[in-house]
Amino acid sequence: MKSRYKLLDVVALEKDFPNDGLLKGQVGTIVEELSSNEFIVEFCDNEGKTYSLKVVKSNQIIPLYFYPQTINPDSKHPSV
Repeated sequence: MKSRYKLLDVVALEKDFPNDGLLKGQVGTIVEELSSNEFIVEFCDNEGKTYSLKVVKSNQIIPLYFYPQTINPDSKHPSV
């Protein structure tokens, strides 16, 4: 199954990970795809220093978009 995410996509957490000091809404970048459903996300501060690397499943993140998207009427997901 093809993933909706790809390397270097910017994503936000859909849930808190209190043991890792990460909160819902924190923004990170996918730096590794472990499977179509599992990724390593890097979280950096404003100076670009990594403060956390977290393995997450695709249902624990949402994509962030920085440009206009179009919605395919047959899909609930934006397309580029």
